[in-house]
Amino acid sequence: MTIFQLRLGSLVAAFPLCALLAKASNLPAVSAAQSPSAPAVLRDCVILIHGLGRTPLSMMRLEWTLKRAGYDVVNLRYPSRRFTVKQLADEYLDKAVAAHGQAGRIHFITHSLGGIVLRDYLARQEMTNLGRAVMLAPPNHGSELADRLKQSALGRWILGPAGCQLGTGPQGLSDQLGPARFPLGVIAADSAFYRRFSRLFPGPNDGKVSVQSARLDGMADFLEVPGGHTWIMWRGDVALQILAFLEQGHFSHPGK
Repeated sequence: MTIFQLRLGSLVAAFPLCALLAKASNLPAVSAAQSPSAPAVLRDCVILIHGLGRTPLSMMRLEWTLKRAGYDVVNLRYPSRRFTVKQLADEYLDKAVAAHGQAGRIHFITHSLGGIVLRDYLARQEMTNLGRAVMLAPPNHGSELADRLKQSALGRWILGPAGCQLGTGPQGLSDQLGPARFPLGVIAADSAFYRRFSRLFPGPNDGKVSVQSARLDGMADFLEVPGGHTWIMWRGDVALQILAFLEQGHFSHPGK
């Protein structure tokens, strides 16, 4: 028998196995969700809501951190200076929530105005898979800076319709939304960078929101950190505290 005949015989013998493998490769894959012995585990989603006049770029540090921790992340883009708080909640936040309705749980991380957009949304919407929320420097009782800016046409243009709703007192939207009825952690900054703005506030503040205004009845935990309003979401220690709250429902308070 020649070498050619031997090789030909090997190929013929292997043909049934190759055919079987080819046929198997065309069968539909059985996912974990389809297998009764290995049910799919839906990953939690985190929706990031930036502040007034900002963009999703301002929340990128948190987006990277949360993705590395295993969360699906939606870094919401919305025109914060174009519409009222209710319009922003209904037209932008609601669509983001609806698009991820199949997530395990939906958590929220907000900065400044984003916290008021979230409060307005949750005050009117029921979420069956609502997780936890962390608000960074939220004007939960309005901002004295908004009070000042609203006094001029230029200031009202800077604030936009939503920003003009962030005044203090009973006329401000923030005080009309009521207490938190969801698992909420709040982180406030107390060291204003711009001392000129700081003089508008009666106590510790970050230059745009006072520490006292950030507090909200019904919140599960509260943390005060040094620093200003603008870059609080880029701090490494704040990112770690956010992860702690999402996992445990409370912050990691030093010394406790």
